[in-house]
Formats: sequence, C-alpha cells, structure tokens
Amino acid sequence: MRPRLALLLILAACACLVVWNGRSSAQTADSSALSAEEAARIRIGFQIAPVPLALRDKDPNLVGLGSYLVNTRAACNHCHTFPAFETGHNPFMGQFPAKVNAAAYLAGGRPFAGGLIVSRNITPDSHGNPAGLTFAQFVHLLRTGIDPDNVHPQISPLLQIMPWPYFRTMTNHDLAAIYEYLRAIPSLPSASGTPP
Repeated sequence: MRPRLALLLILAACACLVVWNGRSSAQTADSSALSAEEAARIRIGFQIAPVPLALRDKDPNLVGLGSYLVNTRAACNHCHTFPAFETGHNPFMGQFPAKVNAAAYLAGGRPFAGGLIVSRNITPDSHGNPAGLTFAQFVHLLRTGIDPDNVHPQISPLLQIMPWPYFRTMTNHDLAAIYEYLRAIPSLPSASGTPP
C-alpha cells in the first residue's frame, strides 16, 4: 500500500508541475513586455533624477522607477520645490534647457492660498524617512489624505492642495517605488515657512 500511495503522490506532483508550468509560461509571455517597459522607466528615472542618489541599502529598481514616477508623472517638484526651476531655466517661461532647482529639491516652501497653505519638505529626515514618515504612514497618508500633523484644523483634517485623491489609486508597488526614491534623495532643511 505504501508504494501505491507514493506513486499517487508522485503522479499528483507531476500533474501539478505540468499545470503550473503551463500557466507560468503563459504568464511569462505577458509579463516580459511589462518587464521591458518597467526597465525603460527605471532607466529613464535614473537619467532624469535632478539630484545625486544614495543607493546603499536601497532597491535600485524601485529607486529608478520612483524617480520616473516622481519626476514625470506625479510632478512632485512643482509643489514641493520652491522655486521649482533654476533661474533662467523655467520651461513654463520658455527658458531652455529646463533645470530643476536641485538646491531646494522637494524641501517644501511653496505658498498656496495666499500663504495659508505651504508645501511640506518631503526629503528624508535624520532616520532616512521621507517627510519623517514610515512606509506605512506614507501609504496611509496617500490613500486617505489625512494630515498626520493636522496643520490646518480650521479647514479640514485632510491635506489641502496635495492631490492625494489621484495618488490614492496608485499600486502598492508604485507607492513603494516613490517612497524608495524619496529615501534616496539628499536630505535638505525645510524651506522658510514650511510646516513641521
């Protein structure tokens, strides 16, 4: 009886491997195109990063993808860097080549609503956490919009101006990439007038 049981288990395992292998080869054909596209995004992300990146103890693929998302899709620089471009290099003024203001990159300080709202510093803190947030806090903030510092209680507990309603639908992988990229950029002191 034992040899029969062993034979049945071996046959069942072989059947599972055949089915699994068939599924995996079908998925490989689909995911290879995505992998090539993601590799291109990662490469572009490294090419366009406006500041030196600290890659030690970080996933370079996530850092590159995060740079791509931050610098080409989310446009974080436009609100979290003030001014966003170096003098004489603002593409919105027809000044080329465009150059991001690396000296203030993502350190906050852009006033909105007559100065009532000021963008935050999202560079890493002394512990390497972007805006002082752990990854779980970062994801929670982007998914819910709840301001962890409640800087504007007279208006709402939700972040104002920050387009979190659009970012909340990003994949966990994209949010991880953005967080990893923000961990890799230089830490800068907060710009004048930036909330805690």
